[in-house]
Amino acid sequence: MKLKSFLLRYYPPGIMLEYEKHGELKTKSIDLLDLGPSTDVSALVEEIQKAEPLITASRTEQVKLLIQRLQEKLGQHSNHTFYLFKVLKAHILPLTNVALNKSGSCFITGSYDRTCKLWDTASGEELNTLEGHRNVVYAIAFNNPYGDKIATGSFDKTCKLWSVETGKCYHTFRGHTAEIVCLSFNPQSTLVATGSMDTTAKLWNIQNGEEVCTLRGHSAEIISLSFNTSGDRIITGSFDHTVVVWDADTGRKVNILIGHCAEISSALFNWDCSLILTGSMDKTCMLWDAANGKCVATLTGHDDEILDSCFDYTGKLIATASADGTARIFSAATRKCIAKLEGHEGEISKISFNPQGNRLLTGSSDKTARIWDAQTGQCLQVLEGHTDEIFSCTFNYKGNIVITGMEDINTIDSFFLDWLLEVPS
Repeated sequence: MKLKSFLLRYYPPGIMLEYEKHGELKTKSIDLLDLGPSTDVSALVEEIQKAEPLITASRTEQVKLLIQRLQEKLGQHSNHTFYLFKVLKAHILPLTNVALNKSGSCFITGSYDRTCKLWDTASGEELNTLEGHRNVVYAIAFNNPYGDKIATGSFDKTCKLWSVETGKCYHTFRGHTAEIVCLSFNPQSTLVATGSMDTTAKLWNIQNGEEVCTLRGHSAEIISLSFNTSGDRIITGSFDHTVVVWDADTGRKVNILIGHCAEISSALFNWDCSLILTGSMDKTCMLWDAANGKCVATLTGHDDEILDSCFDYTGKLIATASADGTARIFSAATRKCIAKLEGHEGEISKISFNPQGNRLLTGSSDKTARIWDAQTGQCLQVLEGHTDEIFSCTFNYKGNIVITGMEDINTIDSFFLDWLLEVPS
């Protein structure tokens, strides 16, 4: 094996190694999830060299410089205020979802009008309308970090794969017998997974458009699915109150996570694939050991259903959003609640950390989104102006753009507004 180059990964912190093995170029990553301003860089590099033979003594100073650059970047916590950048009339019928590509240069919207639209973030220009579905376009995603493909899942029971550049439909994946309500690309962008109201999930080959396997075992609708970081496992959350861990290569059932007493609302891995977080309508979140499927903690405190939950990029913090109008921040290590986010006047349907992990974004039925301090739980900014509930909101990879989506149920041909907010440069 011969080391060819280093690549820095800021969020979460790490170093990517490009190396040659038997004439083939490969990559591997060194995660530095505990890196902080006070980390002893020399000692850290020694540890890395003991574990990674590709990093020889001749590379020591180079690796030190890279880690110091990472330290500097992690210390640059943004305290800027967001301002309203664009307001767009997106579709003639309500939106269902919004999603950004990794850089935030463009985003997509799904709608009840049976289309998905691609937008330029800076100009607000509509770049393409992806037409072909025969019912609501509900689930949408970019194949981040590459961002050259889009997947759309529809109530017409199909999933379509599109080119970002041309808007061409590469494949239509057929096989589900009910609505598709969730989907995800694997990290390698070789597979797309779809979850359906027919109680199954399916894996599809992006290259040839063929079905790889069907994941059967749930007794009710699948409403959440997610790959782990390495792409060898996928989890599905269902209205049957369970989450199933599957081998993504074989479709084999690895573990069944049983413990919730109501429908699952969210299910995802942390970055290092050691933990699984599940949220439920039973008002709790549960933490599971991803290797053996055992519950390691139950996170309580909410007075109503959990509607969304997430890890920060490093996996150190957990955030939960509830129909009780509050959000909570938990330590993944101690499982203790460290902050309660109060201020919304309606249920919170979406929550996410910025890449730096120091800010939280929430979207609510009270027609506002809010920015919070992830350590103290203090509300830093209220993003106002929507005329109906916010059902979708997210940061871009740099954390300097927020996109929020609203559904106005009071009119037929309403302005189903989509906002962009950006930090001044």
